[in-house]
Amino acid sequence: MHSGVHQAIATVWRLESARITAHVARVVRDVGVAEELAQDALLAALEHWPTQGVPDNPAAWLMTTAKRRALDHLRHRQMAEARHEDIAADLQALGADHVPDFVDALDEARQDDIGDDLLRLVFTACHPVLSTDARVALTLKLLGGLTTHEIARAFLVPEATIAQRIVRAKKTLSEAGVPYEVPRGEALGERLASVLEVVYLVFNEGYTATSGSDWMRPALCDEALRLGRMLAGIAPQQAEVHGLLALMEIQASRATARTDARGRPVLLAEQDRSRWDALLIHRGLAALVRAQALAPAAGTYQLQAAIAACHARAVHARDTDWARIAALYGELARLAPSPVVELNRAVAVSMHAGPAAGLALVDALLDNKALRSYHWLPAVRGDLLAQLGRRAEACAEFERAGALAGNERERTFLLERAESLR
Repeated sequence: MHSGVHQAIATVWRLESARITAHVARVVRDVGVAEELAQDALLAALEHWPTQGVPDNPAAWLMTTAKRRALDHLRHRQMAEARHEDIAADLQALGADHVPDFVDALDEARQDDIGDDLLRLVFTACHPVLSTDARVALTLKLLGGLTTHEIARAFLVPEATIAQRIVRAKKTLSEAGVPYEVPRGEALGERLASVLEVVYLVFNEGYTATSGSDWMRPALCDEALRLGRMLAGIAPQQAEVHGLLALMEIQASRATARTDARGRPVLLAEQDRSRWDALLIHRGLAALVRAQALAPAAGTYQLQAAIAACHARAVHARDTDWARIAALYGELARLAPSPVVELNRAVAVSMHAGPAAGLALVDALLDNKALRSYHWLPAVRGDLLAQLGRRAEACAEFERAGALAGNERERTFLLERAESLR
């Protein structure tokens, strides 16, 4: 029985931890303290629920317990610092002139603007004062509800490393005096870019793992999608939020078709499109329509989503509108110049105008320092050379790509391509 209760606690915590932490953080004005108080509520559930049973409204129980912990924290701070006026204001903000019962807590949760609290937490966890690695770890911990162990396992780093990143991130936010608020004006756009970057980094690591023995890590894709959907709900007027969500929904729709029965990669052109998730495609296309309605001048995520949509709309690989995709990559290259974008454009051009046209664009990237260790550059070049009948050169390129690949599945796949050309 206890295992079932513990499973229920884990499920509720995964769904509600971000909301609870966000709400408490608005009161105590410290993300680190808020997380500790929320964790206290989780420990209370682990202590009481196995013997007393799971409450009728477990989310309200956790929220109320966390609020009580926050109230105790403020009282202790009042005694320690004798800041009566400040604490009185905090208590008033908490709405805790008395300790509410569970029904009161549920009513308050309905009245509070939970969306704003979550938005504050997102922007705090993804503040540019933190390194990218720290932002990713803290976001997954606070908003994804993942444990330190789960984050470490996902990114194949020691658990102690992730724990240190999270501790340092919370300390950095506190020492820098980062306000627990949603930025306004131009600062909103700047910070939103950081938030979206973190969510997309998480998704990409799940979609194609940079290292390890698995080509994909579906749990990370799921967390990124959950964060993206949450952002779309609490920032509905931001076009790029919907653009990123559209991109992730459409990309995720291919997940089950991207590997064979032995877990080996299956390239896009060879995938069984009947295995693509029609519901995710529908959701993605709908999100893209919303993004385009909000901002006809497309941003980077909207453009990438439009490219993904071209693939999603093609019933067969041969039906793909490669001319449109090449044009979209051209727009993306103008908006956000990148050698990786140029490499993708070269692939699209090769599919539209032939391998020789694509190879000319790829060869122009050979001296680019940013792509020196990027295994997909020789992989693409090898594929184009093979199409042109230059088998020996193609074999050498696939061998070089395999040597550069950090993921074991990709390495095996590329070396098998080389072997097939001998």
